[in-house]
Amino acid sequence: MNDELAGRVALVTGGSGGLGGAICERLGAAGVRVAVGYGRGAEAAEAVVALIGAQGGDAVAVQGDAERPEDCERIVAATEAAYGPIDILVPNAGVSRLQTVEEVRVEDWEHLMAVNLRAPFLLAQRVTPGMRERGWGRVLLMSSVGGLRGSVLGPHYAASKAGLLGLTHDLATRLAPHGVTVNALAPAFIADTAMVASTPELTRQPPPIGRFGLSAEVADLALAVLSNGYLTNQVIGIDGGAYPR
Repeated sequence: MNDELAGRVALVTGGSGGLGGAICERLGAAGVRVAVGYGRGAEAAEAVVALIGAQGGDAVAVQGDAERPEDCERIVAATEAAYGPIDILVPNAGVSRLQTVEEVRVEDWEHLMAVNLRAPFLLAQRVTPGMRERGWGRVLLMSSVGGLRGSVLGPHYAASKAGLLGLTHDLATRLAPHGVTVNALAPAFIADTAMVASTPELTRQPPPIGRFGLSAEVADLALAVLSNGYLTNQVIGIDGGAYPR
């Protein structure tokens, strides 16, 4: 149990994936009531819910397509119906597609922006007023080293992740006086994720530490950030030493 987080309510989108599932599990173990958001992975989301329950935690699966604004509202409403107001928001759902500048079509650009950038904004827009009124809240955005330095996945992916950095800084500045922290993580390639599984050619050269990261390691850092009420307006890299700052 985590004294800072126990009893709080969290919504984690993309909770059926490797990284999102690991974050949900850490939160559940910390005594947080967790809404496991998912798009199409119902079975995987229910498996995360079952694992949290088996460990003595409390979780529920909520379905919604992050590309659809109305679904962003629906998963918030479903979480509130199950547990009450949301205290912790981790908009982790994201998509990627390996494309060159020349290959990116308008519809490719719009799809990545809708899922990776617009959905986190809409979710934060919906839940942070309540956090501000209650004087407590945590928002953790999931960016990427690609948002800091460009991405081999393509300019659309890099731009969507860079947009999350601007969103982090803007929201953090506005919400800090009200007891709400806003931070971002910027992982490099994480071995046990769908993105790496679908594009293994991207991971031929490991970072200086000699291997790629694991979802559990990112989840450990996420929990530490969410537990810290003094840490805000920060972008924290987790990349095995590949991109020193």
